[in-house]
Amino acid sequence: MIKRRDFIALLGGAAAAWPLAVRAQQPATPVIGFLNSASPDGYAPFVAAFRQGLNDAGYIEGQNVTVEYRWAEGQYERLRAFAAELVRRKVIVIAATSTPAALAAKAATSTVPIVFTTGGDPIKLGLVASLNRPGGNITGVSSLNSELGPKRLGLLRELVPSATVIATLVNPNFPDADVQLRDAEAGARALGLQLIVLRAGTEREIDAAFATMAQRGGGVLDVGVDPFFTERRDHIVALAASYAIPAMYPVRDFAVAGGLMSYGTDFADSYRQAGIYTGRIVKGEKPADLPVQRSTKFEFVINVKTAKALGLSVPNSMQLLADEVIE
Repeated sequence: MIKRRDFIALLGGAAAAWPLAVRAQQPATPVIGFLNSASPDGYAPFVAAFRQGLNDAGYIEGQNVTVEYRWAEGQYERLRAFAAELVRRKVIVIAATSTPAALAAKAATSTVPIVFTTGGDPIKLGLVASLNRPGGNITGVSSLNSELGPKRLGLLRELVPSATVIATLVNPNFPDADVQLRDAEAGARALGLQLIVLRAGTEREIDAAFATMAQRGGGVLDVGVDPFFTERRDHIVALAASYAIPAMYPVRDFAVAGGLMSYGTDFADSYRQAGIYTGRIVKGEKPADLPVQRSTKFEFVINVKTAKALGLSVPNSMQLLADEVIE
């Protein structure tokens, strides 16, 4: 017969062990890999949008899902190693939120689901076979921002009709650089403008590109789509102001930072959509069954204060066309 005090001790030991047993039976929190070409400081608003998409899908970071972040800090050659690391980590899905990150993730795995964001054409980039039926382990959101170059050139020419030379700043390390250059060449040719190509893959090369353009004189600048440039928007905007160069940018954040104009898709909305798709895959849906989303939100922003500093008058027609006018 078990004595009363022994019974109480036995019961107490069982009670102490019970939470451990329950915890052992509970499923592990799913882990998402987040792979990006830039840095967390420069892309904080976009990460917030991605988290909002996860929340919309029913997942809150730190509560019912864990996110493992890998940032290349503009060094694209690091992405493949980071992607392989996330695969070894056995993440349930990789959110590859830039064109270079998407290509690195695709090269790293054909089994782990991937959700991308890209400003280019995902079919031409080789990410998917079809927008409606992506197939395989990858889907995502395409903004086609890289293909809006001719529109940006047209708006820039409208604001500065006296310009005869237009320069385009591209990063030769960016996978979509050739597409951007072809579009810029076509746009410049249609407008009867001479095109100058400025290539920059480091901050020193960005500085040199602006110095080169300033020496040429009398031109306007279109900054290409690239996470490396977006992260360095404050530096690029400051250089444009220092050399008094009218410039067009692909992301709203440049104009907010003091840039003259921006025209492009809403990057934050692309990241939010990617967050939703990531959450749906965590729930069990397959990338092959999720059509590639196309961003439909475009933003045209004019910074009138910067225009005045450059001695430019923004026509009322352009201000009415803009989604946002910064005074």
